Amino acid sequence: MLLRLRRSPFVLLVGLASLGTAASLAHAFPVGSAKPAASTGKAPLASVATKPTATTASPSAKPAAAASAKPSTSSSAKPTSSAVPSPVPSGGSVVKPKPIAGGAKPSGKPAGKGPIAKKSAVGWASPAYVAMVKQWHLATDGKPPVDTKGRPKLVLYSINRNERVELAPSTDKGDFAPSEIDKASFILRSGDGHEHPIDGHLLDIVYELQRHFKSGEIRFVSGYRTPTKRLGSNHGYGRAMDLVVPGTVDEWVASYVRAMGFTGAGTYPISGFVHVDVRERSFYWVDKSGPGAPNKTTGVLPGDALSSDAKARKEGKIPPSPAPIGRDVDAAIAARSVAVSGAAVLAPNTNLVDEAEDDDEMDDGD
Repeated sequence: MLLRLRRSPFVLLVGLASLGTAASLAHAFPVGSAKPAASTGKAPLASVATKPTATTASPSAKPAAAASAKPSTSSSAKPTSSAVPSPVPSGGSVVKPKPIAGGAKPSGKPAGKGPIAKKSAVGWASPAYVAMVKQWHLATDGKPPVDTKGRPKLVLYSINRNERVELAPSTDKGDFAPSEIDKASFILRSGDGHEHPIDGHLLDIVYELQRHFKSGEIRFVSGYRTPTKRLGSNHGYGRAMDLVVPGTVDEWVASYVRAMGFTGAGTYPISGFVHVDVRERSFYWVDKSGPGAPNKTTGVLPGDALSSDAKARKEGKIPPSPAPIGRDVDAAIAARSVAVSGAAVLAPNTNLVDEAEDDDEMDDGD
């Protein structure tokens, strides 16, 4: 008991001293004040309710003061610029792009039916057609057959009909006899079965291509075409072929033809062949249309066309004469038959080619 009483004055004094110290601290730091940074060694926490003034904020405290004026950056706050908005809408289902009508992917290529897109846009062909074109260009296995004098024969192969014919030349340059031209006219007949005499000079050019590129045959897509309302096509005169020289790049074939003079030469990089024709004035072009699409002809190398014709004249070559038969071949042949039989006589100045409609010189050759 005495020990307790003896200690009680000391405890009282200590308690009074503690109360005094607390009172002095409360006077120095009122309620709501931030604790000095020096007491903890850390930057003071910004208070949302209290905005520091310029007189009390030190340079080191400016970032903290600025942060006090902004909302808290908690997970419920607005996402930062690095955050990616969620693709899930309020309904909870993931938003997916709507499919193109018909289920087609946005590949930039038109849809088509079958191996060839018949209504394809300019500049595109189906994968099946591309593979077929590669087959056309594969080199042949052997050399062409030869005639009794050892000259190679001209071998024409129809891609569409799977027909082949061998034509015996009269000279090293061709000069095919009428009987051989008749064979060529049959295999080069139009899709509807109509025949037309094929220009002998065209066969000479094709024969030179076969020999120059050492190919076993010449494969063709089109020869004669029955004339329609479209004007000026050399196919309607038996003066044009759309062909492939197996094992040879189409551009090389066109370049060789363009150097001959008095020729038409057009490359069709999408459709996969070279157009070759004979004409009075050379014209060269590139057509990037796809199979079944409208022509997209771009004339090229006009200066080369003029120089090739000038060179051909110096070499003694003669440009082909105007086509002797008009666009309506059957009607022209019938008229000639009537004239020969004496039932009717054509006027001396009658020209079976309608010159008013003849734009062959401006024709792209297709």
